[in-house]
Amino acid sequence: MSQHIKFSEIEIIDLLKAWAAITLAFGILMGGFSLSKLFIAMPIAGLTVGIGFLLHELAHKVVAQRYGLWAEFRSDDHMLIFAIIFSFFGFVFAAPGAVLIHGYHITKKQNGLISLAGPLTNLVLAVCFFILAHSSPVEIVQTIGMYGALINAWLGLFNMIPLWNFDGRKILDWNKWAYGLTLAVAVVFSFAANIF
Repeated sequence: MSQHIKFSEIEIIDLLKAWAAITLAFGILMGGFSLSKLFIAMPIAGLTVGIGFLLHELAHKVVAQRYGLWAEFRSDDHMLIFAIIFSFFGFVFAAPGAVLIHGYHITKKQNGLISLAGPLTNLVLAVCFFILAHSSPVEIVQTIGMYGALINAWLGLFNMIPLWNFDGRKILDWNKWAYGLTLAVAVVFSFAANIF
């Protein structure tokens, strides 16, 4: 197993590009066309959605490289542009790219655990942001915490869709119990983040 996480120059550029595009899309969604609101929304989006996306993808990469597999993130530039365009219409469908993984023989268990790492990361982040929101007396920190909890719980849940190339399909193919438990936790977290 590899002990060092390796990044190529193109991967770093793609990660930064995807982070910037997602931050812009969600910033526009949150702030609308008001420059003053956008000025506040952009850092919040970068800290919540941006970190959620970045750590989700890095979790896939870390687990894959621990198995000795080649793993690098590649952005989907068309989907990044669509995410920004759609944000002007009041919604964002964010599929910024994916960690590409190659190896001689990847077992169902390895593929399942690599896939599980992403949603689990978002659920852990949701808890961290939730604690931040309820432990700080500062209003902007509370706002960042609540938005971070909501968006990361939703990202965890969204990625559990058991179709196409979503994490959920690969987790379900590996272990139905792991899939069911993670999905249940994601549903509870999403519900809790919406009402508290």
